[in-house]
Amino acid sequence: MTNLDRPARRLAVAVACLAGFVDAVGYLASGGFFVSFMSGNSTRLGVGIAREAAAALMAGGLIAGFVAGVTAGFLVAHAAGRRRQAAVLGLVALLLGVATTIGELTGPRVALIVLASAMGAVNAMFEEGGEVRIGLTYMTGTLVKIGHRLARAARGGERWGWVPFVMLWGGLIAGGALGATAYLRFGLGILWVPMASALLLAITTALHPIEPSGN
Repeated sequence: MTNLDRPARRLAVAVACLAGFVDAVGYLASGGFFVSFMSGNSTRLGVGIAREAAAALMAGGLIAGFVAGVTAGFLVAHAAGRRRQAAVLGLVALLLGVATTIGELTGPRVALIVLASAMGAVNAMFEEGGEVRIGLTYMTGTLVKIGHRLARAARGGERWGWVPFVMLWGGLIAGGALGATAYLRFGLGILWVPMASALLLAITTALHPIEPSGN
């Protein structure tokens, strides 16, 4: 985050907010599984293997969907070149639309796996040297960086280097709160909102591309 320019930071926070929204909806719709946080699902997979086959199958399906989305996202990003963010966001919008349609027609089970694919694809937006620069749908690494930057500040280093990471984490939390509130009131159909948001972000970044590397 600290090496990104301001437009790229704003985009990262906006997408983290979108991911939090979707993950909160998925968590409530599934009864306690995640569509973006695969560490949690991996733990649930292990516990399910020991105690409950249905839970293990659900967690395993979400993990497989997420990995498939990551793969598709990077293939699309590399094909798009300089407009990678717009292309990835377009893919995310498409997957969110498919998931919402499936959910309204058949219920949440298959829709959740497609949602996990959308959240996996999001992580292809920021890449450097063949590696993911920013995890937009999981925050353990971000929290580690907050602690690390606070420790550096305490030793006399950059005083505010932790702030961009707090903003990214805060975006996910804000999205989660909005998503949970909206789902409890409107149900699974509320996913049309993040779908439209992803499409709007795709159009915006297509018109104003953001360079892969910040300043």
